[in-house]
Amino acid sequence: MTANTPRFTKIAAGLPSTVPFVGPEAQERTRGKLFRARIGANENCFGPAPSVIAAMQSAAGEMWKYCDPDNYELKQALAAHLGLSAANVVVGQGIDGLLGVATRLFVEDGTPVVTSLGAYPTFNFHVAGSGGRLVLVEYENDKESLGTLLEAVRRENAPLVYLSNPDNPMGSWWTSNEIVEFMSALPSTTMLLLDEAYGETAPQGVLPPANLIRPNVLRFRTFSKAYGLAGLRCGYAFGDADVIANFEKMRDHYGVNKMAQVAGLAALHDQAYLKKVVERIVAGRRRIAEIAVANGLVPLPSATNFVTIDCGSDGIFAKKVLDGLLARDVFVRKPMAPGLDRCIRISVGLDYELDIFAEELPKALTAARS
Repeated sequence: MTANTPRFTKIAAGLPSTVPFVGPEAQERTRGKLFRARIGANENCFGPAPSVIAAMQSAAGEMWKYCDPDNYELKQALAAHLGLSAANVVVGQGIDGLLGVATRLFVEDGTPVVTSLGAYPTFNFHVAGSGGRLVLVEYENDKESLGTLLEAVRRENAPLVYLSNPDNPMGSWWTSNEIVEFMSALPSTTMLLLDEAYGETAPQGVLPPANLIRPNVLRFRTFSKAYGLAGLRCGYAFGDADVIANFEKMRDHYGVNKMAQVAGLAALHDQAYLKKVVERIVAGRRRIAEIAVANGLVPLPSATNFVTIDCGSDGIFAKKVLDGLLARDVFVRKPMAPGLDRCIRISVGLDYELDIFAEELPKALTAARS
């Protein structure tokens, strides 16, 4: 840049030109062909409920209208679903968008922010965009280490700490009791951002009660995963009413489009379909684990809609396996942090996609070993 061009902020000028994920569409454009199996983005391949599709079709003719900037109907329904007041709930553009608002609320230039090395990279992306300083702690036994996170918070006097439960990218989880103990041990001046994107796919006893409201805890959930609405970008956060009131000051009030509001409301009302989808996800996790074992690999226990597979060596070997699958038109991803990078990560897919994975994995392993 020169003195005669617009001036970016120091934060913007110093950021790398990267995004947290390279989408399958971008990879397909580079490859010049489509993937045969799309099992890498943790999408819900089973899609939304028929009742949700019907609601969207019925509302399509009203898309000339702006959305309700208050998200009133959806917010009221979410509050009832959670057993909370509407003052405890805020709706936003998926968890990604909500995390962006959260970092703007708590992070300034140089603010220390604690998270795990290898945890959800979009959060790190938002912290960097706000000028924050990431303090990274390592996973322990393929789980985010609650003890080490707490030590880092205290050492850095950090105003913000991020934790996902169940975890992405490893699929591991802590129990509700363990999460509550972690909440209680945090300094009152530290805000916990608790990402529960995969909460609906977790077993009983993982999510703390929704009515456990604390001034320094914000919990995030989404319609992108179990509800099958990733393409509409709709999520919500809930917590202390004073915190939510400040969230309302910062959010994009027209950010959740009208179709997302319609679909989210309909999805929330069809819990019977959600239950069936979760059963199919559990069956899909079981199938992926069986394929892994049949190839001499170790599937890690998972409470999400994906299974992380230990390839039994190091990150270099796992990357070869990943590349071998991509070359065979199977879209998957892998953790990249040291220690976690020995694994690949497979999203639950349709039966034919998992058939393709079962056929191509041994070929990718043979190529990686040679």
